[in-house]
Amino acid sequence: MIDQLLDTPLTRLTGVRHPVVQTGMGWVAGPRLVSAVANAGALGILASATMTLDQLTHAIHEVKDRTDAPFGVNLRADATDAGDRIDLLIKEGVRVASFALAPKQELIAKLKDAGTIVIPSVGARRHAEKVAAWGADAVLVQGGEGGGHTGAVATTLLLPQVVDAVDIPVIAAGGFFDGRGLAAALAYGAAGVAMGTRFLLTADSSVPDEVKQVYLGTNETIVTRQVDGMPHRVLRSELVDTLERAGRLTGLVRALRNGARFKKISGMSWRAMLADGKAMKHGKDLSWSQVLMAANTPMLLKAAMVDGRPDLGVMASGQVVALIDELPTCEALIDTIVQDAAKTIATQQTHLVNR
Repeated sequence: MIDQLLDTPLTRLTGVRHPVVQTGMGWVAGPRLVSAVANAGALGILASATMTLDQLTHAIHEVKDRTDAPFGVNLRADATDAGDRIDLLIKEGVRVASFALAPKQELIAKLKDAGTIVIPSVGARRHAEKVAAWGADAVLVQGGEGGGHTGAVATTLLLPQVVDAVDIPVIAAGGFFDGRGLAAALAYGAAGVAMGTRFLLTADSSVPDEVKQVYLGTNETIVTRQVDGMPHRVLRSELVDTLERAGRLTGLVRALRNGARFKKISGMSWRAMLADGKAMKHGKDLSWSQVLMAANTPMLLKAAMVDGRPDLGVMASGQVVALIDELPTCEALIDTIVQDAAKTIATQQTHLVNR
């Protein structure tokens, strides 16, 4: 395990040794992966959207049993029990609260008053400006190369816009997997990088080996709206092609079936699920048919990431999957990225002309 080589606003803010973040991927970012990342000196983020409140409590305790290093929890700002989850993070002393959607201003204030660092994820400059004005401590910006829900603007275009627009640390996501990328992000003015697909494909990831091999053997991703009605970057597969060809009625029937399955796993009542759907509809300006389609996401991801059935599930992935061919430990991966970034930065300094 290497000592700290890069000092950035992100490392100073969170107390981690290295300016690298593991994103909160549903069904993937559990205690095992998060603690491995934290012990290696980076910031691990626990994914909670697919957990009940009790499951999240147990997961936080397990991470704390495995590591003394700082870590975070990713929350759905529009969840009906978001307040209870925030109270839990405060009670447990979780270092970072990250959000896939912008949390309300009062939630940011509550977390900050308790000493919790707030890092929302955004996909546009105006969203970064909004959460910065509300008091967010940092912002994670993902370009179109990233996996899962994503936008259309490339990281190299979106990142400088956000860096120029806000005066809080900016974490770059979308297309990062090695030290050169970290060095490039720092050159753009970012405080660090966040990676999802690269951490999914590690020895410490709990994703079944047969699914990891599918990732390693695939180099094509596709952005589809047929998973949940929103742009979603996933591996191209027979199932995704089938979803793309399916009619609207077929998609809605599948969504109803998957919604019932998720209800059984999560223990949520239909009333709670409808309340969550109403919040989602308002927060993202979706139609009710899109909200219904969103029921697909947890179960289609679980089929691959937990059950080991890539033929029945959807595999979220960034475009960097085409450049990954090994499954290192998180410690080896992070050490290599940080050392290579430091070497790249030092090498570039040799191009300066002394005058």
